[in-house]
Amino acid sequence: MPRTILHLDLDAFFCAVEELHDPSLRGKPFAVGGRPEERGVVSSCSYPARLLGVRSAMPTSRALRLCPGLIVISHHRSNYGEMSEKVMARLRNLSPFVEQISIDEAFVDISGLGDPAGIARSLQAEVREGIGLPCSVGIASNKLVAKIATEVGKKSGKKGEPPNALTIVPPGSEAAFLDPLPADMLWGVGPKTAARLAEVGIRTIGDIARRPEADLVRWFGENGQELWRHARGIDERPIVTEYEAKSISQETTFACDVRDDRQLERTLRELSEQVGRRLRKSGLAGTTVKIKLRWPDFTSLTRQITLPGTTDQDDEIYRTALALLTKVRPKGKAVRLIGVGVSGFKPPLRQLGLWDGDSEKRRKLQEAVDELQEKFGRKVIHRG
Repeated sequence: MPRTILHLDLDAFFCAVEELHDPSLRGKPFAVGGRPEERGVVSSCSYPARLLGVRSAMPTSRALRLCPGLIVISHHRSNYGEMSEKVMARLRNLSPFVEQISIDEAFVDISGLGDPAGIARSLQAEVREGIGLPCSVGIASNKLVAKIATEVGKKSGKKGEPPNALTIVPPGSEAAFLDPLPADMLWGVGPKTAARLAEVGIRTIGDIARRPEADLVRWFGENGQELWRHARGIDERPIVTEYEAKSISQETTFACDVRDDRQLERTLRELSEQVGRRLRKSGLAGTTVKIKLRWPDFTSLTRQITLPGTTDQDDEIYRTALALLTKVRPKGKAVRLIGVGVSGFKPPLRQLGLWDGDSEKRRKLQEAVDELQEKFGRKVIHRG
């Protein structure tokens, strides 16, 4: 018996949340993202803004050139998380098999729960009327086709307003549904793969499906086999209800390139504290500390070091990250972006050795700082 997988995508999610916060934005071209003077990019844009050529991931400065009257709004991250969780709670009420893949997107296994179209329309109405957010839905026998169905529905919606689309692909018609679609709508086909496919005359998903599997394997290795299966609408991946985090990191892009050692060290300290706080809140500790740097010419590098034990402590993360920075950055070289991360997770160690008294004092001090910051905000206490 084929599965029934529902894919839900909140339409222009960040913008929809901002419109709830400020209804006067409705019908206007606006974007959520960073300021142009801070090298910001567009995270999301309203449908009227899209009519004028503004797109997500576009530099805000370019978006303003395309649309001089564009309203640019800074992120309200807590609002987004809160609204996302309200939607996900609705999905979990519908089925225990929910796979959230981003803040505004999820898969739900609704096999055996009744009429798929009725379930989808009821869910859309509940999210739209109960929470105030528009959403589009795709339904198919697997995750791959359900997600593409959502994308097809969104593209066919009325321009300048949320699509609120519903697209259903009946079992057995997956390949026929995919056949005329552009090759780059298939998962795994990025710009480089699409260019390579175009070189051999492949422009649609159906073109991929009609090629011998051996050709695709010869061109793309193991990925060629997966590409061939996906082009035929075959996807056996299960719904994954929980993902284990592989790393925790924070990074920042400077408004102007930074050469000052002290400013870089202060930023590295702040990022290390944010990473440490997230580790402790998640009950995790890691063995590997890494830094990420981007120079003014946009070249990037990462460096990492593995510690003898695990850590979730701000000081240790900072000291390790600073040592890496000192090692790889030439004196006086300007930095555009800097980041800190921790990976190699294991449960935090709490056993004390004979000479670990100072370590335990630092840990207790850190716990006290965490408690104060949780209660009164991050700025209530900081290092002198």
